[in-house]
Amino acid sequence: MPSNVAPPPGTGTSSAEAAVPAEAVTPLIRGLAVLRRLTDADGVSSLSGLERSTGLARSTVDRITATLARRGYVRLDGRDAVLAPRLMELGNAYLAALRLPRLLDAHADGLADELDESVSLAVGDQDGIRFIHQATRRRAMSLSFRIGDLLPAERTAPGPLFATEWDEREWARWRERRASDPEDRGFPAVPARSRPIEYGEDDRDAERDRRATNDTNGRDLADEKHLATGGPKEQGVGRGARRLSTLGEDFEQRTAEAREAGWALDDQLIEPGLVAISMPVREAGRIACVVSVVSHTSRHTAADLRDTLLPRLRQSVAAMERELGETQRAESAAPRTPTAPSGLAVWTGASKQELGRDFIESLARGLTVITAFGEDRAELNLTEVAQATGLARATARRALITLEHLGYVSTHDRVFRLTPRVLGLGFPPLSRTSLAEIAAPHLTGLSQRLHDSVSLAILTGDEVQYTGRVSTSRIMSAHIAIGTRLPAYPTALGRVMLADLPEPPLTELLPLTPRTITDPARLKAVLKRVREEGYALVDEELEVGLRSIAVPVRERGGRVVAAVNVAMHSSRRTPEECVTEVLPELRATVSRMEEDLWVAGRFRQVPRT
Repeated sequence: MPSNVAPPPGTGTSSAEAAVPAEAVTPLIRGLAVLRRLTDADGVSSLSGLERSTGLARSTVDRITATLARRGYVRLDGRDAVLAPRLMELGNAYLAALRLPRLLDAHADGLADELDESVSLAVGDQDGIRFIHQATRRRAMSLSFRIGDLLPAERTAPGPLFATEWDEREWARWRERRASDPEDRGFPAVPARSRPIEYGEDDRDAERDRRATNDTNGRDLADEKHLATGGPKEQGVGRGARRLSTLGEDFEQRTAEAREAGWALDDQLIEPGLVAISMPVREAGRIACVVSVVSHTSRHTAADLRDTLLPRLRQSVAAMERELGETQRAESAAPRTPTAPSGLAVWTGASKQELGRDFIESLARGLTVITAFGEDRAELNLTEVAQATGLARATARRALITLEHLGYVSTHDRVFRLTPRVLGLGFPPLSRTSLAEIAAPHLTGLSQRLHDSVSLAILTGDEVQYTGRVSTSRIMSAHIAIGTRLPAYPTALGRVMLADLPEPPLTELLPLTPRTITDPARLKAVLKRVREEGYALVDEELEVGLRSIAVPVRERGGRVVAAVNVAMHSSRRTPEECVTEVLPELRATVSRMEEDLWVAGRFRQVPRT
């Protein structure tokens, strides 16, 4: 790896392992470094900031970000580079190939609903753990981890469970990482560790007294061993929150206890107040992922989690394992589907021809290799990768060598698989992106092209609520603040959303202007036409002089989740001009918006506001 580009955080990679293969693609290494730095910066960084953080020349940063922008992975906003939702297709490729989110998310969501606590699914990523699903509760004190976040194994409940399967080489990697990064600076998702508080004699005496008392109460010895290293003090002050100086020693002991007990606790190891209990989900005898129930000490102590929630967690894990077993048997019997070419290799060539030197073709092709994996394509050999991408075998091979060197791909018996590290390429900051945030740059672009006000709204009962808005600077223009609610029936936004409902609420149809449709039968006929034509045009029914045209925004399954409109004074355009001039631009904009929404919502529910 070039000396001016640091390896990914938390890798525990030794200097010998860091040697760059002769056939590695340097532009791909540099491009991935830029994506990592943008991820660490929570999705936004100035170009000069990327220059400083990567050590790359400014001209190189400019070419990389131009290439990423061409692919739709980055949006250039003035002097800033901003991660775009389309980048999530890299993480989606890993999650689709993994299968676990598709098979287990519903189980995790159901458990979270039943327990009214946050539930997460995590996989091991070398000496760390990485989340692949989060079912969170909305509370003042709630879980803030995101899909793709990387945590050090020793500061989590899943970590000891994954470590039960480590070999000596993996333990050596963990020890080397701890020695080189004692404050966990390589894990932006967790608070860095400051100077640890020593574990004094008074603490040891109290621990011995507590364990002696518990033994006389007849508790299981394996449970007591576990609580001795991760459980709560009697007054609710977590052992883990005070024993940072002994995390390394504790982790090896906690791993041994997790092997014996089959579950593990996190008693405030990450930060005060956070507690969790975890169990492994096994497939073919190996840990496929770990499911955790996460709470706060205001609701549960670590001991409470074990005593009250562990039995229900066991049931959920058993159901998950049955699901994996049944799916594995079905997949073994199904014929392997040939991989169809994606056509992206042709796109990269055309982009290079159009943009010239500003487009780094080898970077774009390397990223294309990641998207070759996915549903029913968890494992691919070199020939299959070349076929899926349309790349020459030699080009695909060099990209795979580079990705393997950086830890994004693993190989065994000439078969390649994506690793959880792919989720570190933008997924965490983007996994919390709302529909309004996805829509914002699209609304801005449409307003600038048409020189009219553009809005995004959702349907709330029989009202529309504005969640996105770009206004023009005209003297006469529609001025509506975000959060404003209006009746749905006399608005173009409302009608395209009402038209998608089997039984739209059509009560209290008041005449807001002389042109407002108030007859239910007539309005139903209008909604039928809107559903057939795919747009609504409302002319002075909400307010005299206001004309608006809107189209629906659909999620991946086809359901209408929002609408976008262009509003103007009636003197600006005739109704016919709205249809011929505005509607094509409006539809094209929403189509691009939906593409981003479908990528962002493939493995999570995108918040509408």
